[in-house]
Amino acid sequence: MLSQAPNFEIVGEVADGLDAVQSVETLRPDIVLMDLTMPRMHGLEAIREIVRRSPETKILVLTVHTNEEYVLAAFAAGAKGYLLKDASHAELLTAIRTILSDKPYLSPEISAMVLKGYLDGRKHLSTESTWDTLTQREREILKLVAEGYKNKDIADLLCISEKTAQKHRANLMKKLDIHNVAGLTAFAIDKGLVSKT
Repeated sequence: MLSQAPNFEIVGEVADGLDAVQSVETLRPDIVLMDLTMPRMHGLEAIREIVRRSPETKILVLTVHTNEEYVLAAFAAGAKGYLLKDASHAELLTAIRTILSDKPYLSPEISAMVLKGYLDGRKHLSTESTWDTLTQREREILKLVAEGYKNKDIADLLCISEKTAQKHRANLMKKLDIHNVAGLTAFAIDKGLVSKT
């Protein structure tokens, strides 16, 4: 759709969060369309890294996740817009143009939900859950464990020692009180870090 729209040039396409971060550093695009559930690095971590390394690049989250927690986390990570994957071509172009003009964009269905949550005075996002106690590194480890990576592979991917990877994994299991890979995988799926397939 975008390749046929006037005034847009697609400069890159990647399959996972880690490649997205590396490509943005090289290509320096004006805008990135980012999913949240991706292999190797979750979208939220990728957004944080892109914002840190290329602050001029704007990020539009394009996802199936309608959960308020994801919406707020995406904006907190540095996204400038949030759009559902079933959006029309016209809405996608509107979202991109809005963000490129330095204004935030929120899908109408999502904005109604977030506004209702705000008006209802829901405070559940501010109360600390077990998930909230995990560090960014522990979340990365959780994602990789759920994807089937062993300590040595995790160490190589994250450029840390195998002993450090093992320590993070142990801390993660202790905090979550989950002591097997199957349990960690189920938890990661529940949190949207990995897909069920």
